[in-house]
Amino acid sequence: MKPIIAVIGGSTCTTEQTAIAEETGRLLAQRGAIVVCGGLGGVMEAVARGAKANGGTTVGILPGADPAAANAYIDIPLATGLGEMRNFLIVRTAHALIAIGGGVGTLSEIALAQRIGKPVVGLHDSFRNTLDIPRVETVPEAVWWALQRAEHGVV
Repeated sequence: MKPIIAVIGGSTCTTEQTAIAEETGRLLAQRGAIVVCGGLGGVMEAVARGAKANGGTTVGILPGADPAAANAYIDIPLATGLGEMRNFLIVRTAHALIAIGGGVGTLSEIALAQRIGKPVVGLHDSFRNTLDIPRVETVPEAVWWALQRAEHGVV
C-alpha cells in the first residue's frame, strides 16, 4: 500500500511557505506517497502543485459541498460539506502529517492528530512554541520523517 501523507497548513501562506510546500509535494510524489490536503489554496494548493509536477496523486478533502471548489492540482476532490469538521477526515486518512505554517485550523489538525496518535511533524516554524511535536528544518527531513512513520507504523 502506498503511504498517505497529509500536508496541513494555511489557506494563505508566505512566499517561503509556498516554496516549502511545493518542494514537500515534489519529494512525497517522488517517494510514491499519496498527498492528502484540504484541497483549497495556500499551502494546500502549493503542495498539490508540487506533487502533480512529479506525477503524484493528490486528494483534497474539502470543507464545502462543491467538488469544483478544489484547486486545479487536486486529482480526487472529496466534497464533504462538513466545514471545519473535515479536518478530522484529513487527519484520520493520513498515515502521518507534515505541518507547514498555518493558523488555528492547522493547529486543530495537529491537536486531532496528537489526540488519536497520528505522527505529525512541524516543518520550519509551524507552532514552534505552542505544541510539543517533533521539529525539522528542511523539506527532505520532513518527508523522510513522515514516510518512515507511514511505512513502519511508528507513532
